[in-house]
Amino acid sequence: MENRLEELEKLINYKFKNINLLKNAITHTSYVHEANLSHNESNERLEFLGDTILNMLVSEYIFNIKPEITEGNMTKVRADIICESCLFEAAMKIGYGKFLLLGNGELKNGGDKRPSILSDAFEAITAAIYIDSGKGEAKKFVLNALKGKIDSVVKNIGNKDHKTRLQEILQTNENVKIKYEIIDEKGPEHAKEYTVVVKCNGKVLGKGSGKNKKEAEQSAAGDALNKI
Repeated sequence: MENRLEELEKLINYKFKNINLLKNAITHTSYVHEANLSHNESNERLEFLGDTILNMLVSEYIFNIKPEITEGNMTKVRADIICESCLFEAAMKIGYGKFLLLGNGELKNGGDKRPSILSDAFEAITAAIYIDSGKGEAKKFVLNALKGKIDSVVKNIGNKDHKTRLQEILQTNENVKIKYEIIDEKGPEHAKEYTVVVKCNGKVLGKGSGKNKKEAEQSAAGDALNKI
């Protein structure tokens, strides 16, 4: 266990003073139940605190990076960053999955790659670093993992997404009915790929794929825009 924790410390580029905080952060409730541990030894409480810390740190970064951003757009940027899919992506890049302490049942069902579990672990580790060393180190950890994504989202503020643009173009006629349909779904539960078509009054205008329904719909709308 000590070797695994040391390896994880290297990956997140942070050395804990209290290593038990890191162990706590990667301990899922399924492991706690099987090992008959105290409820407080799971990462649920750290996850709760980590969510609040992430909101604070990301909000502060957005506020400072571009003073002209409106309150409404700051809220949109933060929502795009502090969401399951974004935190899951960050956790996967670091490789949290192999370090998680999961119950046997959860492990067999692919819990080490489940978006909800990995995004929760990201929040828990954020809180663990905050408790161990304060805001400064927590901020370094969060921005190291999320800065690129935040900057990208901020850069695209004001650019209408594909679905909005397609809707504006097509709905000049009141009788237009736009519909998105999933035509294919493949891959394991933790790594699904969806294929969607967008139809206008029953006619297929575009097709696209993505790792979630929202992404696939945007891709389909983009394909339709290219063909119009």
